[in-house]
Amino acid sequence: MQRIYVVGTADTKGEELTYLAARVEAAGGRPVRVDVGTRRPTVAVDISAETVAAAHPDGAAAVLSGDDRGKAVAAMGEAFARFLPKCDDVAAVVGIGGGGGTLIITAGMRGLPLGLPKLMVSTLASGDVAPYVDVSDIVMMPSVTDMAGLNRISRVILQNAAAAITAMASRPTEEAASKPALGLTMFGVTTPCVTTIVDRLRADHDCLVFHATGAGGRTMEKLADSGLLAGVLDITTTEVCDFLLGGVLSATQDRFGAIARTGLPYVGSVGALDMVNFWAPETVPERYAGRLLYHHNPNVTLMRTTPGECAAIGRWIGAKLNLCKGVVRFLIPEKGVSALDVEGGAFFDPTADAALFEALEATVDRTERRRIVRLPLHINDPQFAEAAVAAYREIAKH
Repeated sequence: MQRIYVVGTADTKGEELTYLAARVEAAGGRPVRVDVGTRRPTVAVDISAETVAAAHPDGAAAVLSGDDRGKAVAAMGEAFARFLPKCDDVAAVVGIGGGGGTLIITAGMRGLPLGLPKLMVSTLASGDVAPYVDVSDIVMMPSVTDMAGLNRISRVILQNAAAAITAMASRPTEEAASKPALGLTMFGVTTPCVTTIVDRLRADHDCLVFHATGAGGRTMEKLADSGLLAGVLDITTTEVCDFLLGGVLSATQDRFGAIARTGLPYVGSVGALDMVNFWAPETVPERYAGRLLYHHNPNVTLMRTTPGECAAIGRWIGAKLNLCKGVVRFLIPEKGVSALDVEGGAFFDPTADAALFEALEATVDRTERRRIVRLPLHINDPQFAEAAVAAYREIAKH
């Protein structure tokens, strides 16, 4: 078994860190005690805070020499985020911490590949943990009591954490190596298309469908960066609308970045680029007063993108596609980009669609490897899905 990194701030959580490492060893694991504290440790460790802090771009002094604890914690988080992914002997990571420790340790955990076990015992685990987990697979375990010395509760929690992380590390999942994995993006308004694509490809591919809610696209791209995908069918790029126009299901500036970095075979499209997502109607920003809105349900409000906005979206996506060095096929459904953008539908607007399509064509530097393909179809027509499947099968041969 490779080593289980047991991480904590040895200046304030030394007793708990030592106990957790001992319980990991008793369970059959090989613990490595890692200190991410910003002051002198109270217990012995295997990897010192100075070693971790040295990974900071400005050196260990940027982490350990100041008097401002808040700045020191932030700097240690940055250092640990750089240090941990470079360790090549990690079978699993278990961390313990309060507010500062949780911030530092999860920063490092998020940089590890999906599937590598990560367990964070935290005083914050019963609250909103989205900032700590993000799109990773970190398991958050409530510490129940504060970490201010061992007690009858904390011993049980840490014993359970040790047993859990050791079991995870000793029983790695068998790879489904017989089928290459594909990442696909879907929204409710593109479901018929993506469902058909999955039906056509599932016999010889493991199809991983991600809900295009911001987190979904980022998760798919994290898998791509982790080397876990053989290709991508990015049918639903709607998260770009929210990113550019202030919606609530936003991509980040790095959308399409993993495609560029990895060179994976990529089939993309304009799914749901006719809409920006907000919550209940009263959450729509005042600057959008008078816009065409569709009340998907009492808690979700959709706003139709205008021709000007569609042109900006097309230019933004086109510039991103130009950075992709792998084989790219970007499909344009001329008769509509979502279930609402269909003749008679709430968001049917051929002028806005034309602005989107023309901006894409004007921006993308088309080559033999990077093509835009127009199709006289709606995105949810079965023939469009068949064209996407054919495009992927063709580029997967390159």
